[in-house]
Amino acid sequence: MVQDGNLPLIIDGARTTRASVAELPKELTEALRTGEFHHALRLAIAYRGLSLARLRAHLALRGVQIGQSTLSYWQRGLRQPEVPKALPAVRALESVLQLPADALVVLIGPRLVRRGHQPAASFHDLRSGDMGSIVEDLLAELGAYPSSNHYNADLELLSVHDTITFDAEHRQVSLRTRLVTRARRHGPDRYLTVYNGDPGCRIDDVELITDEGCRVGRMRRNPDADTMATELLFDRKLAEGDIHVFCFEVRDDSGSASPGYYRMLRDRCASYLVQLRFDRNALPARCTRQVRARDDALPVVAEELPCDMGGVSSAFFSDAGPGLAGVAVEWN
Repeated sequence: MVQDGNLPLIIDGARTTRASVAELPKELTEALRTGEFHHALRLAIAYRGLSLARLRAHLALRGVQIGQSTLSYWQRGLRQPEVPKALPAVRALESVLQLPADALVVLIGPRLVRRGHQPAASFHDLRSGDMGSIVEDLLAELGAYPSSNHYNADLELLSVHDTITFDAEHRQVSLRTRLVTRARRHGPDRYLTVYNGDPGCRIDDVELITDEGCRVGRMRRNPDADTMATELLFDRKLAEGDIHVFCFEVRDDSGSASPGYYRMLRDRCASYLVQLRFDRNALPARCTRQVRARDDALPVVAEELPCDMGGVSSAFFSDAGPGLAGVAVEWN
């Protein structure tokens, strides 16, 4: 029979213990570290020399009933184990196949290939100079490792609405953001946001205030780069497919006249609306809706926007990102 913990495993008559990653073949080790679930599972089954029928029998000895066709679908990538109900079966597979604990569990994703999702762009892909490294260092202090493109990856952006308010001196004084997200897999319980102030910003004086759906966690600032990274905590872990709406506001009136506002989108966003609210006595000379591949690239889209009688200019972007989307402002 197959046992848990440090007790010996008996597989097809062989008495063994769980292997470490270092003891496994190189190809299987790499698949467990960086590959997809189905690829790692297929290599592990082949390495242990088990047929699917024999593998199913060993799982049954552990009290896990699973169809041979399901195992076939899993190893071919035609289906993905459903979280959380499939976790006992995946953990049993790890034990039967003599893999380290959670080696397969961490590879269970939300059927990204089938949904057409691609890994998010890195900050280095979108930001010029040293700014990408500065932002990633701040996020790393919050326990995120954006160089691996995993932070915020478990949340799909369905809709983002930014409202930026300017004062009579043309300064940006507040940024209010409302996000509608969907959990790509079980477990996300926070969102990390980055704020870059306009030139002259005193980043240590910037406030972030939460509204519905989140609260402020840890915060890190870089005064030399006018940059702040903030952890927004949810009140629960989301299940796969859950819709979560949350709002927050950044207050900062310390910068100079603003050149406009851009949202950096590392991933696709189905719907993005940005509205700029100006003082009626200090309206801009021109507002231009723009899309850029990088912050130092020429716009791939440039469209002049009207400013209504209330002093509001609005730009809408459908299926935006990766890249920068926003509004450039010219003043009289």
